[in-house]
Amino acid sequence: MSDHSPPRVKWCQRCVYPSSSAITLRFDEHGICSGCRVHEQKKSIDWDQRLSWLLDDIEQYRRPSGYECVIGVSGGKDSYYQVHLVKEKLGLNPLLVTYNGNNYLDAGWQNLLRMKEVFSVDHHIFSPSVSALVRMNRQAFRKMGDMNWQGHAGIATLPMKMAVNFNIPLVFWGEHGWTDIGGMHSMHDLVEYTARYRRDQFLRGYDWFDFLDDEEDPLSEAELEWCKYPSDEEVEKVGLRGIFLGNYDPWDANEHAALVTERYAWQPSPVPFERTYRRMSNIDDRYENGAHDYLKFVKFGYGRATDHASKDIRAGYMSRAQGIEMVRKYDHVRSSDIDYWLNYVDRDAQWFDRIADSFRDPRVWTKRSGRWTKDNIWDGEQVAQQA
Repeated sequence: MSDHSPPRVKWCQRCVYPSSSAITLRFDEHGICSGCRVHEQKKSIDWDQRLSWLLDDIEQYRRPSGYECVIGVSGGKDSYYQVHLVKEKLGLNPLLVTYNGNNYLDAGWQNLLRMKEVFSVDHHIFSPSVSALVRMNRQAFRKMGDMNWQGHAGIATLPMKMAVNFNIPLVFWGEHGWTDIGGMHSMHDLVEYTARYRRDQFLRGYDWFDFLDDEEDPLSEAELEWCKYPSDEEVEKVGLRGIFLGNYDPWDANEHAALVTERYAWQPSPVPFERTYRRMSNIDDRYENGAHDYLKFVKFGYGRATDHASKDIRAGYMSRAQGIEMVRKYDHVRSSDIDYWLNYVDRDAQWFDRIADSFRDPRVWTKRSGRWTKDNIWDGEQVAQQA
């Protein structure tokens, strides 16, 4: 009789990512994940040469006056670094574009508002209707177990949309996330931002029209206008390109934080997060380190501490043993901002748990005696959650 049970989760032997990762990983014969292998390529790249390639490429976009590019910014350390790089190393005049999904922490909001002053640039902040956002939060949670989908959609759409509106062909992004985390492409591929990347990766295969015709939390097309990506005709007319700066810069979050703190007085979170050890990451969004990340743990069995530790292991700031301790300490914690979000969307914890549990990955979770259990990276020990 054949065994049809899902394959057991395994972990990278260099970082702490599991095979159940939300971003697809491949493991080689040594048990090392594709994300670690692609990160190794950074050590052999001539970054001065890469910068010269970029400078040559963008020469065609220089203008005697006006905006020369768009940068989507959240106010985080990487946003500050992107603007620093574009202004200081590339010598371009950017228009900053922000999607405000109504999730900002106070420290993140203050960092965001200071950007136009410390960089002497213009800054467009777009804020959808809060009523529509609440309904999107509830819909996305029910549909895909991701209450923060609207945030991904806004970040992935507004910079390109504004570029078309202002007839600006060039949009800069930070690192290519799926390559940086999972090794989706080689560092030598120099991939660029596309409509397909936006929908397939950023938006998990969903788009604005998937939120129409919902009886429980109805949304109209007019309320989702901001979420519509430019048409192929518009992209072609403007000559729109999205360039990932991480292809031309070694992209080190810890170095970014140090630089922008010293030079631009950027501020990390004044208080620790419940689900990760970093205070410098994701302070623009209340839920990225909290409720949204807890849902990732429920679905895939890992969270933000795994993400941060894996990046820090690859960059040489942390040993794998230290990373495992960060995973053990933080990944399972149920964030208190779940209660904040439930109050925001007018629902209760029973509703949240019932829906969240429906998205649990069977490769990860087993229900035993009324409790959800999973294998872990350390010694086969199990973490138990009350079902």
